[in-house]
Amino acid sequence: MGAAEPVVERESERREEGEKEEEGNERKEEGGDVEKGEVLGVQGKVIDSSNFDVNNDLNNQFGGSHVAMMQRLNPTNPLRIVIGGSSGMPTPSPSRTSLPRSAPIPETSLPRSAESAPIPETSLPRSAPIPQPSQTTLNSRRYTNKISLFLFVFHMVAAVGLVSFLIFKGIQGLIEASESVKRKERRILKFYLPQVETASLLSITLAFVWQKAVRQWPRIMVPFILWSSFFLSLSAGILLICFQRASTDGVGVCLIAFAIGNGLYACWVTQRIGFCTEILIKSLEPVPKFGDLNQPTYWMLGVGFMWMSLWILAVIGAMNFHFTPLVIIVLVLSLAWTAEVMRNIVNLTVSRVIALYYLRGMQSIPQNCFQRAFTQNLGSACLGSLFVPTIEALRVVVRGLNLLEGEDEFMFSCAHCCLNVMQSIFRYGNGWAFVQVATYGKGFVQASQDTWQLFVRQGMESIVDSDITSSICFLTGVCSGSICVIVVAAWTARVHQTFTATLSLLSFFIGYLMTRIAMAVPHACVSCYYVCYAENPSNILFDKTIQDHQRTMADHGVAPATPRVPRRFSAAEA
Repeated sequence: MGAAEPVVERESERREEGEKEEEGNERKEEGGDVEKGEVLGVQGKVIDSSNFDVNNDLNNQFGGSHVAMMQRLNPTNPLRIVIGGSSGMPTPSPSRTSLPRSAPIPETSLPRSAESAPIPETSLPRSAPIPQPSQTTLNSRRYTNKISLFLFVFHMVAAVGLVSFLIFKGIQGLIEASESVKRKERRILKFYLPQVETASLLSITLAFVWQKAVRQWPRIMVPFILWSSFFLSLSAGILLICFQRASTDGVGVCLIAFAIGNGLYACWVTQRIGFCTEILIKSLEPVPKFGDLNQPTYWMLGVGFMWMSLWILAVIGAMNFHFTPLVIIVLVLSLAWTAEVMRNIVNLTVSRVIALYYLRGMQSIPQNCFQRAFTQNLGSACLGSLFVPTIEALRVVVRGLNLLEGEDEFMFSCAHCCLNVMQSIFRYGNGWAFVQVATYGKGFVQASQDTWQLFVRQGMESIVDSDITSSICFLTGVCSGSICVIVVAAWTARVHQTFTATLSLLSFFIGYLMTRIAMAVPHACVSCYYVCYAENPSNILFDKTIQDHQRTMADHGVAPATPRVPRRFSAAEA
């Protein structure tokens, strides 16, 4: 015959001899595969023989005997027919039969009846998978910011050792010291420890009260917190001055000065309260869907109370040790970092739960997110706990210098330089980064850069920079600290007035830290709302609140003035 002879490839090395006897039964069971008749050309293309008449074409071109042979083939082996231009056709090499999917099929490589047959997409060989675009994983298992994690673990080991040693020194002073030392320590335990423990319990109670009130009545609580922090800090300062002692007068003056600045700030941000309240209401809507979302807060506050009790005993023991002021300063710094890390653990947990709800519509288990924040993302929490408070404090100072700017350009020339430096640093370390750290498992610095780029892409820099949610959470801690100062100072002045100033400072510090841990829940919800909106503004879970605010800012022709922008620059833009 003039037609080319078909060459049949069998994969006999992969089959057992017993299968040859059962070819007929297997062909009946897998008749669907045989009817498909997958035929591969030279270039590895798959042709569905159902699109043309196999019996007629093959009988005409190759003869009935060959067709009969083809029909007797095992259905588990695809039939490969290689057709060449000459009668002597060599067997094709495997490289020729596994070409990529996009390779063209020459017209001379197929029969005429097969040239017009469509090539189905589902008949491609399994050896040529379709590449899928890579997506950012939500289940990264790597530990972020390992250096800061190592430093924090080392710090905790050192802190536990120091606290244990100081507690031992305190107990040793009660047992083996002289009578004068024993009387001093008994007096400290009697008039010092009860007030501090009371301040701890009171601050935990206030923390839950503030959080519950903010979640239930955000429209009322936002202006209430702004003005109550002013009145409470002013009242605490006046109370301490009334004791007419040098130490209490110094603490009282500091509180009154802070209250004055707080009152000016409350007047200045009055026009931003409405938008802050709307965002707070929208961001808190998913919270009722997760009944145990506050469970990490309970754990952190419980651990914080236990550590605070041991820490107070260590402070008492430090009074009978060398370099007492230095040791107490070290203990205070250690407690501040530890409490900030605990707050950011809650922040990361809530951020992951809420962000996955916004971005993927998932209802995550808060306990699993808490375990992830406590392990894989702990290094980012430690690094952010060091950088974010420091950067925010420096920004407040720089903002104040720019707001106080006058006509003397020489005096305030460094203010603009510091402002530009802080703007650059803020892009590499900001509190918004915790959302992407929790969601995608990024490092803190990378997450800060990516998050700020999202805001720039959506034109949201002015909006997020003028947001006062973080200030509301900060002032909530000030309110709790001021209440603790009023209670503890009044109590201590009645029993042992000498300790009034020290206990006032300590109770304010404890009340502030405990409340900030609880207020991490609404703060994280607001952060997730901004960041997830910037990532996908068309999400149906978001309304037009941010878009309307952007349109209002555009209509006025200038963004709402923020302390980060010098006044003369805002006036020039207007």
